[in-house]
Amino acid sequence: MSYTAIVGLQWGDEGKGKVIDYLARDYDVVVRFQGGANAGHSVYADGKSFVFHLIPSGMLWEDVVGVIGPGVVIDPEAFVKEISDLEKTVGDLKGRLFVDPRAHIVMPYHRQEDALFEASSDKPIGTTKKGIGPTNRDRYGRLGIRVGDTLRRDYLREHLRRPYDFNKRVVESYGGVMPPFEEIYEYLLEFGERISPYVADGVLLLEEMERKGARILLEGAQGTYLDLNFGTYPYVTSSHPISGGATIGAGIPPWKINRVIGVFKIYTTRVGEGPFPTEEKGELGDRLRELGGEYGATTGRPRRCGWLDIPMVVYASLVNGVTDLFATKMDVLDRVGTYKAAVGYRLNGRELSFPPAYSADWYGLEPVYEEFESGEGILLEVERRTGVAVTFVSVGKEREAVIERKRR
Repeated sequence: MSYTAIVGLQWGDEGKGKVIDYLARDYDVVVRFQGGANAGHSVYADGKSFVFHLIPSGMLWEDVVGVIGPGVVIDPEAFVKEISDLEKTVGDLKGRLFVDPRAHIVMPYHRQEDALFEASSDKPIGTTKKGIGPTNRDRYGRLGIRVGDTLRRDYLREHLRRPYDFNKRVVESYGGVMPPFEEIYEYLLEFGERISPYVADGVLLLEEMERKGARILLEGAQGTYLDLNFGTYPYVTSSHPISGGATIGAGIPPWKINRVIGVFKIYTTRVGEGPFPTEEKGELGDRLRELGGEYGATTGRPRRCGWLDIPMVVYASLVNGVTDLFATKMDVLDRVGTYKAAVGYRLNGRELSFPPAYSADWYGLEPVYEEFESGEGILLEVERRTGVAVTFVSVGKEREAVIERKRR
């Protein structure tokens, strides 16, 4: 068996879409294991740009099978649209795309709540307002509706009542108007009819493919520092983008993952609120944003930009058990022409080699910078500090614009 996990080592937006697409030619299956339509994985192939939100990013390759695991939350409208859009390029996805029946559904009232909460807060989290947080709250509160529920008409009606009543109180507490129960119920039944050809038990599906010798990629969304446990809480996502999250989100035991590729951008970006020690708010930050096209694939929001934070990459590599590194956007840094990165921090007069475990301390971090003669110099420093080879370097948005520095 051969499972490889792809994880982001920063605040997401590391270029994982291109990474998955590039690697998928050598794999048979790509599995999305967490996140939802808040993800936006961009792929540029054959002169066209594609953005994947829920469907695994490797499915532009005609022989690749896509699996959406139970750790993902499914937005019905986004999912149906994405299938329709992708089929215009690759043809019918039935028999190639599968959704685990245990995946939870983003309800219309979840999106309402997300938007209402962000609008009402004097310190918003900066979410994508896609309803991901409220959906995961209901998952853990045993109030979720899952894909499989939509295929059982009587069970769905009975099971929907408790979450509907709870969320009605939440929506109305913010001054919103909850859609009628029957409208929600019919909405789910309609989605069930549309999605039924794609529903399959992911555990059994992957087991069968393993027996046939399939090579399987595990696709994470967001990044390590948006992880619910290990990120800059509370400015995080509501799932686990780390390699450990792949076992829960896909339904496989940890020992089956024999390779973890950590993806990092050669500079740093983040979207939304929260600490960012190496952020550049002036001309340099603006230049990185424009040269790198640093605008959210899902929301279009401008990303905050700054220098590479090597201690972040080192610590994230420890959390994820990274075996290979994939650096992206080297071409952008080459156009900037300055090769600078943080190699440590000062905090209240102390020297730190790793980012702190306490979120409050991130705001007091003073980066210690080092300048390098080239991007290669930065890569060598990352390798020295992580003890992990930078196996791949992306030098452009095109599919083939990748340098393989070490033999796979």
